[in-house]
Amino acid sequence: MNTIQHPPSEESRQKDSLLGVSQRLPPANVQAEQALLGALLTNNRAYDRVSDFLTGAHFADEINGRIYDAISRRIEAGQLADPVTLRAEFENTGVLAAVGGTSYLAKLLTSMVGIINAADYGRVIHDAWIRRQLIDIGQDVVNNAFGARPDLDGPDQIAASEEALFRLATEKGQDGGFLSFDRALADALDIAQQAFNRSGDVVGLTTGLRDLDKKTGGLHPSDLLILAGRPAMGKTALATKIAFSAARSLMEEARNAPEDDKPKGSVAIFSLEMSAEQLATRILSEQASVSGEKIRRGDLGQKEFDRFVQVSRELAQLPLHIDDTPAISLSAMRTRCRRLARTKGLSLVVVDYLQLMRPSVGSRAENRVLEISMITQGLKALAKELSVPVIALSQLSRQVESREDKRPMLSDLRESGSIEQDADAVMFVYRDQYYLQQRQPKETSYDSQDKYQTAMEEWQRKMDLAHNRAELILEKQRHGPTGTVHLFFEGEFTRFADLDMVHDI
Repeated sequence: MNTIQHPPSEESRQKDSLLGVSQRLPPANVQAEQALLGALLTNNRAYDRVSDFLTGAHFADEINGRIYDAISRRIEAGQLADPVTLRAEFENTGVLAAVGGTSYLAKLLTSMVGIINAADYGRVIHDAWIRRQLIDIGQDVVNNAFGARPDLDGPDQIAASEEALFRLATEKGQDGGFLSFDRALADALDIAQQAFNRSGDVVGLTTGLRDLDKKTGGLHPSDLLILAGRPAMGKTALATKIAFSAARSLMEEARNAPEDDKPKGSVAIFSLEMSAEQLATRILSEQASVSGEKIRRGDLGQKEFDRFVQVSRELAQLPLHIDDTPAISLSAMRTRCRRLARTKGLSLVVVDYLQLMRPSVGSRAENRVLEISMITQGLKALAKELSVPVIALSQLSRQVESREDKRPMLSDLRESGSIEQDADAVMFVYRDQYYLQQRQPKETSYDSQDKYQTAMEEWQRKMDLAHNRAELILEKQRHGPTGTVHLFFEGEFTRFADLDMVHDI
């Protein structure tokens, strides 16, 4: 009698597949490990061919890894590493008992195929280790998805997986190493050539502020810039101004370029404090010269509204991208920046502001200072990896308020240790008008009308001098001079601009 065979169900196929994976042996090449160790014991100079990418942890056989580490320690200490010298180290430890004792060292010599092949053996060992790590990451992904880490939701699990892959990709032996000096010189010459061909003082990406560009030469790739200030100083407004100016410069550059050679570039803003709509409204308010307060209330005349709409159509072409994810992690930010760089090109990253960020998923800092240190180091690494300037806004501590002179200093940075250290430039926004407004004389504080009037006149004089003025204090700059840049600030539109001290009549 014939029996009808039904095709296996999807569930059974998945079980069979998972069973097949579990029954497979992890990638390893013990023969290559023994051949490499034999080559090292025969001639210690072979160590130079593998030392920059290989460690004992990369060996599949733990005993072989221990032997490699012992060889490494002796060679780096300037000592001879051979079966005779290593015998004394392993003789009484019992480490080699499972492989037959110290005679295993002599056996390794017979496994050597050739010293010249040492680097190839090392690469085979390292490649097998990478594959084992990928298997471990894959298992973690599956286990987390099944609920092994209930503290991580779906997006956090994706971010954690991406972070693990990133760490593996940047592990010792993947990239890096020395760059020949002639190559470095050629790269430096290319940068100098680009600067020479450009007109004006801007070498990098423009900030839209003439005097700031003169001091810095623009925004340079791989730089981490910190823009700090007390609340209400205008940090976000200034950062938005810089981001907008950079995006407009990129758009104009693309328009003027030949059709077959259009440059790719865009500006990314990570707004952790304000929504994308609020940030867009602020840019529109600045460019259309329409008060943000009027926009929010809908108190617009027909001419103002028409101008508002016209400007919005023009700004829609800007290569400007806003991510308003609250409390975004460093790993998620890195992933999104890489994606944007790959699809549309990336020229500038703005983070508002770094104290609202979280470190990479899976990393746990002991305290807030260490957490901020991990974030700033990560932002600097991101700037170097993608070769773009990163501007990170930062809050200042309240100790500023306790001083007579409210101008910020480097020590005022909150959780300042690594912020100051990792940054290539640190800038402070300061507006004297903000503090003067709080110090308006009160009539009840004076025993005569004359004294009150004198105090009011002096206060008004100072207010007139500080009116619509701001200072951008360049406290640290790794590649140029420091000093103060005086700016124009229009409070109605929260707009920064160049301050013209001399006017033509």
